[in-house]
Amino acid sequence: MNRKHWLIYGIIISLALLIIATIVYPGGSYASANTTGFDWGNNYLCNLFSPKAINGADNTSRIWAISGWCLLCACYVAFFIDFSKRIPAKGAAANIIRYTGIGAMVFAFLAVTPYHDIMVTIADTLGLLCAFYIMVFTFKARLHLLGILSVITLLLSYLMTYIYYSQQFIQILPVVQKVGIVTEVIWVLSLHYGARAEDFQVKEAA
Repeated sequence: MNRKHWLIYGIIISLALLIIATIVYPGGSYASANTTGFDWGNNYLCNLFSPKAINGADNTSRIWAISGWCLLCACYVAFFIDFSKRIPAKGAAANIIRYTGIGAMVFAFLAVTPYHDIMVTIADTLGLLCAFYIMVFTFKARLHLLGILSVITLLLSYLMTYIYYSQQFIQILPVVQKVGIVTEVIWVLSLHYGARAEDFQVKEAA
């Protein structure tokens, strides 16, 4: 395996496992408990992690979903560690990106447990802080396209957080969640392949 492309390979495998989980999910959503299969417009990703599907059947998707989610979170942890090394060593920004990114992914994975709500809250808080710092550095480095993509990713995260806690427009949250996940994948891969350590060092020195 080409070490240069470890991240994209890991993400592809993790997403493939999650897609398999949606295919074998027995059925049921909060909109209708009696549906069959995974409803992309009404099911949440977390429905794949429960021992029982919403329709009451044993959840055959669980092992696939947890495996895929674990791998995706592990890929993101590795990305945040790698990306933090590209930030100039002076100051605490590199450590904030590294440790808030790692923390966000650890708690995001723990959302598969019965403590889903509190884990999501902690993961969101750490993840938003990490993404904000990355956004600031991309703009300071004049990586404008990556900066704009960071803004879009942040806005989608804020939107998901607002809907989740306010319960307003809750009917669109399953779709927003999936759009947010796809956007985050594009953001992470774009930063991994589109931002070099030299970009940040040169702009900081200028």
